[in-house]
Amino acid sequence: MDTLKKGISNRIKELRERLDLSQEDLAKRMGINRVAVSQIENGQRKICIEELIKLSRIFNLTPNVLLDLDKDIEIVFEEREKERPKEKVEIRISVPQKNLQKFKEILLYILNKVGSKPNIGESVLYKLLYFIDFDFYEKYEEQLIGATYIKNHYGPTPKEFIKIIKEMEGKDLIKVKDSYFKHPQTKYLSKRESDLTLLKAHEIKMIDSVLDRLSDMNAAEISDYSHRDVPLLTTNQGEIIDYESVFYRTKPYSVRTYIEENI
Repeated sequence: MDTLKKGISNRIKELRERLDLSQEDLAKRMGINRVAVSQIENGQRKICIEELIKLSRIFNLTPNVLLDLDKDIEIVFEEREKERPKEKVEIRISVPQKNLQKFKEILLYILNKVGSKPNIGESVLYKLLYFIDFDFYEKYEEQLIGATYIKNHYGPTPKEFIKIIKEMEGKDLIKVKDSYFKHPQTKYLSKRESDLTLLKAHEIKMIDSVLDRLSDMNAAEISDYSHRDVPLLTTNQGEIIDYESVFYRTKPYSVRTYIEENI
């Protein structure tokens, strides 16, 4: 986390200097004071999403490009978004073979707990899995499932979901075509209990926390809620959502307490 924060701070300072802006100039454009800019550049102050968006506009970048520390600063500054290669490097979130079974057991655990609720269709499941994965990564800085999520019009979609469902269908779960308030809905019903020996206590606690918080939302509500989370706000349509962006979450999404210095 310290390395990421330092990298973002250095990037902001370099971009400011390339634009020949003083800290005072940047502070005025952002609507904050110079001390706050100094603290941001020194890594002493966390950047909120509103400030991240303002910085992106000032530097003529999208927020996800600003956060992409793997890109050279000179290239990022000079490239227009439409000229960026469409192919993005896969980050370390493709589900490894050893975690496929964990993915299945977590899905069954979710279905056994909330799958019978009328609002829990495929679309809601996508978001529940996303928040379980990203909340866990923010709090513990390690993968739980480690699925690859793509941002689309309806929110985050786990790439591996359909493949895993095909492997589980008939044996571990059944797929049901239904409707919810006259809207078509795909539901999944578990055929067995999940194997909790594959899950640690703090993993189950995180899953329960997300289910308690979000499992009563319908598809439209949880989609709207997910779109206001920083990882989605900083990702372009159709791109992979970067796990590292959870460290810039704001309330009510953040599940981790950060110590910040007062300005």
